[in-house]
Amino acid sequence: MRLWPRSLTFRVIAFSTMWAILAQVVVFTLITTLYRQASERGFDSLLSAHLFNLIGSVGVSEDGRLTGAPDLGDLRFSEPRSGWYWSVEPASAGVTGGLRSSSMTGAIPSPSITAVPFNTEFQRSYVADGLAGEHLAVFESEFVLDTGNQIARFRVMGNESELEEEIAAFQRSLLIYLSLFGFGMIAINAIAILYGLQPLRRVRDALAMVREGTAQRLDGRFPAEIEPLANETNALIENNRRIVERSRTQVGNLAHSLKTPLAVLLNEGRALGGAKGKLIAEQAASMQQQVEHYLQRARVAAQRDSVVYRTPVKPLVERLARVIGKLNPNTKLSVDLPEDDIVFAGEREDLEEMLGNLLENAMKWARSKVSISVAPVPGAEGEPDSFEIWIEDDGPGIPEDKARDALKRGRRLDESKPGTGLGLAIVTDLVNEYGGKLRLERGGLGGLKAIVQLRRIE
Repeated sequence: MRLWPRSLTFRVIAFSTMWAILAQVVVFTLITTLYRQASERGFDSLLSAHLFNLIGSVGVSEDGRLTGAPDLGDLRFSEPRSGWYWSVEPASAGVTGGLRSSSMTGAIPSPSITAVPFNTEFQRSYVADGLAGEHLAVFESEFVLDTGNQIARFRVMGNESELEEEIAAFQRSLLIYLSLFGFGMIAINAIAILYGLQPLRRVRDALAMVREGTAQRLDGRFPAEIEPLANETNALIENNRRIVERSRTQVGNLAHSLKTPLAVLLNEGRALGGAKGKLIAEQAASMQQQVEHYLQRARVAAQRDSVVYRTPVKPLVERLARVIGKLNPNTKLSVDLPEDDIVFAGEREDLEEMLGNLLENAMKWARSKVSISVAPVPGAEGEPDSFEIWIEDDGPGIPEDKARDALKRGRRLDESKPGTGLGLAIVTDLVNEYGGKLRLERGGLGGLKAIVQLRRIE
């Protein structure tokens, strides 16, 4: 199995889509990281500002009692269990009392100095559990209140869970917007790629028209990147046409140059008479048939890869059946044709010669019945559609071990019937030139059944 499809369109769109998705992931990660860092810095700056404001709002009385009425300018410090608290506690001997925000309805323990030590500025920060189960970011500092070295411990606590919820909400909104933008970008990118590759489809369609014989060259205006390809293809088509025509002309000239000497030999043999004259006449006639045959093969070979001709099968078979039926009035000929006509991808003369040889052979060996049937055959995956023609008789047939010999040129299995032994061989050559198949089987009427499979087109 191919892990990567051969379609250029699919590859470009898939690559651009993967790149877009990767870019969106990188942008999402970068923006959320920067937003988190900025939010955390702003959160820390806010707590630090509240801490210094709290320190500036608290003093100590003459008897060593903590005094002050701090107002940090945030209503959350007055809402019970809001997750935003402050407290001031004695940290040295001689200092009594304590202050706390109205939101702090219970005690929030702090870790020991050994677990979380103070820095050189007598400040530390840590995370603690709040009164409502939230996570708190705590900024703490010890400050000397007066000249008597009376020290108090100041704490400001902010609801870190709110920060995480805000960051998560931002991430969700960013993900939605980036997803919409990404889908739009992928769609626009796919449209642009499909539009950009449209000239290649025009080239493909133009080549198909050349192959089918409805056009002689690639016509139309193409982009600058594709125009050299179209020009080279047109030059190749024209050069191939010249080569084919030159070859056909040379073969035709050779055949015409041989016709006159062969006609002289044929006439002289007939005039001479006797055994030698008969031999000369027979060999000259055989040479004429060979020349005509190979002329036809050269013509068919030139057209094999290009569907230039279209031949409706139904009227041709009906006409052949009428002619063969009149020539053989004692043999019953039945014809079975499909309702919809089938079009043969080849020349009418070639199909006539194939069917004519097979019908003549069937009539020659049939006792009383010959049948001809035509049926379409759907093509397998990756193969063109075809059709089959069955011609069978009620004669003696051909043994399976001798069916192959019957297709050889000049080979006759029964010398009692007149003929040259070229009929089936000619049919075989023509079928092969068109890329078809010929099979000989035992038919339902008891005699030979010849099956010809050829390509069909719409």
